[in-house]
Amino acid sequence: MGSLRHRARRSRRPGGPGGTGEPDARARILDAAEELFARDGYEATPTAEIARLADVPKGLVFHYFPRKIDVLVALVDERTLVLEESPEAEAVPGDAAGALSRLARRLPIRASPAMRRILFREADTHGSVRARLGHLNGEIIRRARFALELARPGARGDAARLEVAAVTFAAVLLHQENLCQLTGHHIDPDAVAELIVHALA
Repeated sequence: MGSLRHRARRSRRPGGPGGTGEPDARARILDAAEELFARDGYEATPTAEIARLADVPKGLVFHYFPRKIDVLVALVDERTLVLEESPEAEAVPGDAAGALSRLARRLPIRASPAMRRILFREADTHGSVRARLGHLNGEIIRRARFALELARPGARGDAARLEVAAVTFAAVLLHQENLCQLTGHHIDPDAVAELIVHALA
């Protein structure tokens, strides 16, 4: 927290209280909100605290973000990215468990640890956050299904079971991500992959 305030003070320009009008003021507000929402939660973070940590006047926060929810929406839109790449990167013919393990290690989201914590913490109560997690869930399911189909060509005729396996694997990965953010506890993705592939056999 101290380092953020230090950066904010150092970047002030003369002639404006709290850096009003600085081109980086909006970014500092988002930096502060990301830190506070991750640490304390959205509901427990007053706008005044965001302004204080960003070292800007409270009115400048409302200039960029008329409502506090607009800050959260901007964070989710601008600082999390679901990577829609070809699923072939993880898929290897004949190695279903290995394909799922690789997917687990290449979770298709680009976000800081703080933003990941915000995503899982706020998904229950904020639609934009829930939508981003839903997008991530859909991308994991798509890649897991493709990996299983390529690794087990004979199972393609059983689309329902493959879909259940892919959905289950996505649920475990997202739960693991949430659990890890909150407690530091890790689920072994290799063991989960082996279990799912064994169930498909």
